[in-house]
Amino acid sequence: MRLTKFEHACFTVEKDGQVLVVDPGAYTSDFVVPDNVVGVVITHVHPDHWDKEKLQAIVATNPDVVILGAEQVVDQLDGFNTQTVTANEGVKIGAFELEFFGGQHALIVDGWPIDQNVGVLINQQVYYPGDSFALPEGRDVPVLALPVSAPWLKYNETAEFFSSIKPTMAFPTHDAILSDLGKATVDRWSASIAEKIGTKYQRLDGPIDI
Repeated sequence: MRLTKFEHACFTVEKDGQVLVVDPGAYTSDFVVPDNVVGVVITHVHPDHWDKEKLQAIVATNPDVVILGAEQVVDQLDGFNTQTVTANEGVKIGAFELEFFGGQHALIVDGWPIDQNVGVLINQQVYYPGDSFALPEGRDVPVLALPVSAPWLKYNETAEFFSSIKPTMAFPTHDAILSDLGKATVDRWSASIAEKIGTKYQRLDGPIDI
């Protein structure tokens, strides 16, 4: 499989000529619509994780694409071909076996509503928790998309999550609100944790084969 990271929380996975898109949101200015997209996973309703214009662009060149998300997401997507998913559910879309975990967004502020959120494990290879630290219980994780900055996040929680999963490698995600200095700082911290737990941390600047 080939993984391509875009800005903020968006990435694609390609297998056997088919592509899965994850969280093409408003903060992802460098997104380029791939051909042969069979599915789009949207982890939750926040606009940095999905953008109507990007979805319309994907559908324009991939008319049979299925957009998957929790009920709260699907309710926002009138006119699109959607499929509702829940935590602890498995779904197959083309070349991709998807398993969903969690169910709730991490707390941002006490008293604010807590939105639905699903983490996704792709082909037992790539795990992305969305805006949460939901663990993929009972699953090994070769590649982890690691949230490193958010209003709902303390870096200590990122460190604990990274150490709990102990993937073969991790790459940073959810970092558009960081300056270059901020990104360099969390990269240094995350690399230190990776060394401590005997794994690898890498900021992705282009596609990688996994």
